[in-house]
Amino acid sequence: MSEFKFACPVCGQHITCDSGSSGSSMTCPTCFRSLVVPQASVPGGSNLVLTASEVQSRTIPLPGNGGGEAGRAIRVKRFPWAAWALGLMVCAAVVALLVFRGRIFHEFPNGSRSETNSLAVVPSPLVAAGAPARTDTNWTLNLAEVKIPESPVAGQINGQTFTMQRATIRGGMLVLWRGTKWPPDAGMAVDFFAKQAEDLAGKTLIIEATSTNAPRLVVRWKEDQGQSVTHDFHEGYALRVEFGPITGTRLPGNIYLAAPDDAKSYLAGMFDAEIHRPPPKPRPKP
Repeated sequence: MSEFKFACPVCGQHITCDSGSSGSSMTCPTCFRSLVVPQASVPGGSNLVLTASEVQSRTIPLPGNGGGEAGRAIRVKRFPWAAWALGLMVCAAVVALLVFRGRIFHEFPNGSRSETNSLAVVPSPLVAAGAPARTDTNWTLNLAEVKIPESPVAGQINGQTFTMQRATIRGGMLVLWRGTKWPPDAGMAVDFFAKQAEDLAGKTLIIEATSTNAPRLVVRWKEDQGQSVTHDFHEGYALRVEFGPITGTRLPGNIYLAAPDDAKSYLAGMFDAEIHRPPPKPRPKP
């Protein structure tokens, strides 16, 4: 199959693809928008770069709204398995309390209850390792107050706890994200003014909130319904990133990043980014 080039209609990124992929959907590597690959130009046609179209979402009506067998099927009364299971768990908890109450409520000889044992039965809240709740010291636009922790990148995005699962760098774009597949469930990406990872190795980059014409920052998350949301910022955010030397196919570093959104999203910690090389440009046909 022959290759052809087209542009993203949102950010203008040029993308190379096989002609056999025409009509399929893909995600733009720069702005993460879902695109429909255009039809390849016929041989001898225009040399202009084609432009893809953005995937349009549509609402799928629920079955049964118009009556009929489908509507009646939805209204079939089911056995309350959830309520039955909950009742069984409550009964089991009561039995366990009666059996082990001597251990839980152990008393001293004078009849006073052990303070240590009383506290032991109170469950403590779960806290994600390396992801403290946002406070005035976690999110700040004053980089002079920042101390990057020696732990994997963590923080909060749109008010939700974030722990990094993967870091990648493609060209000059560093992406810190969470999820098992692309596009990610949540993450942040900075498109540095660089062509390749080698241009960033060993450098420390500082972007103050007052800087203008700063590299593009993309903040991404998914809503409860699974719909992806992205916010772009070209100024107003604070960033300090310290890149180490390249080791094999990885670029390590430390980062602190505070976004200027209303939820005060931020990331801080260490990363070890996988270097992804862009595909080679197709050779011109003779």
